[in-house]
Amino acid sequence: MIGGGQLARMTHQAAVALGQSLRVLAEHPDDPAAQVSPEVVLGSHTDLAALRKAAVGSHALTFDHEHVPTEHLEVLIAEGVNVQPPPRALVYAQDKLAMRRKLAELGVPEPPFVAVESPADALRFGDEHGWPFVLKAVRGGYDGRGVWMIADRAEAERLVTEQLAAGVTLLAEQKVDLKRELSAMVARSPFGQAAAWPVVETVQREGQCAVVIAPAPGLSAAAATDAEALALRLAGELGVTGAMAVELFETHSGELLVNELAMRPHNSGHWGMDGAVTGQFEQHLRAVLDYPLGSTRPLAPVTVMANILGAPEAPEMSMDERLHHLFARLPEARVHLYGKGERPKRKIGHVNILGDDVAEVREKAERAAHWMSHAVWTDGWDPHGH
Repeated sequence: MIGGGQLARMTHQAAVALGQSLRVLAEHPDDPAAQVSPEVVLGSHTDLAALRKAAVGSHALTFDHEHVPTEHLEVLIAEGVNVQPPPRALVYAQDKLAMRRKLAELGVPEPPFVAVESPADALRFGDEHGWPFVLKAVRGGYDGRGVWMIADRAEAERLVTEQLAAGVTLLAEQKVDLKRELSAMVARSPFGQAAAWPVVETVQREGQCAVVIAPAPGLSAAAATDAEALALRLAGELGVTGAMAVELFETHSGELLVNELAMRPHNSGHWGMDGAVTGQFEQHLRAVLDYPLGSTRPLAPVTVMANILGAPEAPEMSMDERLHHLFARLPEARVHLYGKGERPKRKIGHVNILGDDVAEVREKAERAAHWMSHAVWTDGWDPHGH
């Protein structure tokens, strides 16, 4: 697996159960996956020699992020490496403009967009589609980075000039008046078998995914079926293998528009580690190794995943002691820690809670995640007084 982050770490956990061994190309020896994987190659995903070293003798080469240069992957394929997903699919997760153009060609609903090659392009787009609009870096942005909300002409002039001068390619998208964000996750094997999980609601805070509710509450059966069918269709049309998340905007009129694609396990699928018969990490491995796919059936009426995000200041209480108190108060909490140092807003783990009532399960999951981040119970509960 190329990339040593938390997605690779959790894929390693799934590999163990399948009798597989995951070799990881990581940048640092203390990366989340490098801490636990038996075989670690240290190096950059942009270095062909490091990629070759990681690929030696592998049954399949896959990714925990989308940023490996596709020209390197083409070289590996020519040398006989089984790259999954293939670069011809991966490019649509790497290049937002290529993705937008491909979706338009396939007739998939999406926000109006345009390539921005000069400040004039941005000004014209804002005048035509309304201010504010969204300016995006075509490559490399995630978790709100490489995304700007452009309020007026002066800001458009300044930011576009600045980014183009820095060599960043840009596109503009209409700001969607959305009701909420959804994610449709699927997996597809080279054989062409595909499976979809229930569509989930994702709650974003400051450009970052904070909470995922599975399945998405109040989504009509017809809309859920449409979203799953769209994700399965895209996986087939684009030649995706492994897990893929199709991030969607739901508008107030009930229309579903594609926001972004991720061709790998994704934050919106973490709930399935505990809440589905087959979680995304095992399913990703089954898919890239061309095994029959597992059932995606939920194990409870509702599962809520809450990200543990680094607090503005790391608490004095150790993570281990926080975990101790969490388990004492909420024995049903399923905790996944990534072995990362605490920094403000950094994803350092997540909590899954299963149950019957959306509001109750969500409150528990958010309270648990906040406690793990801040060592403070949001309801004032005193761990030493009980």
